[in-house]
Amino acid sequence: MSGHLTILTGASRGMGLAMAQQLLHPDHTLIGLSRQHHDGLAQQALAQGAKLEQWQQDLADSCTAAARLRQWLQAQPVGAFASATLINNAGTIPPIAPLSASDPAALAQALRVNLEAPMLLTAAFLAATESWPVPRKVLNISSGLGRRAMASQSAYCAAKAGLDNLSRCVALDEALKPNGAKICALAPGVIDTDMQLQLRGAAPDDFPDAHNFAALQAAGMLTPAHEAAARVLAWLQRPDFGSLPVADVRLD
Repeated sequence: MSGHLTILTGASRGMGLAMAQQLLHPDHTLIGLSRQHHDGLAQQALAQGAKLEQWQQDLADSCTAAARLRQWLQAQPVGAFASATLINNAGTIPPIAPLSASDPAALAQALRVNLEAPMLLTAAFLAATESWPVPRKVLNISSGLGRRAMASQSAYCAAKAGLDNLSRCVALDEALKPNGAKICALAPGVIDTDMQLQLRGAAPDDFPDAHNFAALQAAGMLTPAHEAAARVLAWLQRPDFGSLPVADVRLD
């Protein structure tokens, strides 16, 4: 065995980049799927003797991404890794507006990235690794907005709610198998990322909650990306991971 395998989407920015940086170890193979190659991450992997592949992949083209992942996993010999983990982290918010004023193409892209891609990647991961006699995990990065409605956030709220229920369904599927994978949709809290900048910078007429997000930032209530990443990765290592298919780091 050549250590542990992690596949991570959205690995080039925000909390995804912070997770990628923390996952770089000599006994770890990390596959990062992002639209952009991150030179600094590649340099860090080289310096630490870690195995890193960065796949430049638009997750809006989810069929291509899933097919590529399935093909790569099927090419790995059984027993090559001591564990295998998929982290569906990538997410996007379309231009903020009520649904009636939203661009259909932007809505469709957000749903593809936020829900369709995690579903297809999870299917590919589970199918290709089903015969692997090692622990397998799927961590879906969800959001409190998947559990609480908010004006002008129809696409994001709907996708994250779908991600939660997807995780519940997959947990039921995998519980019936001898070596079923463990899965959890985890809300990571309010994180200081570009997405937060987009929310608090929205016009109040388009987004009635903009002032609430601005207040969180002003009060220092946003978790730095590296701290949020550490909490998420710690949750992944819990011995009871997957006992709750939907969870929140703030309710631990």
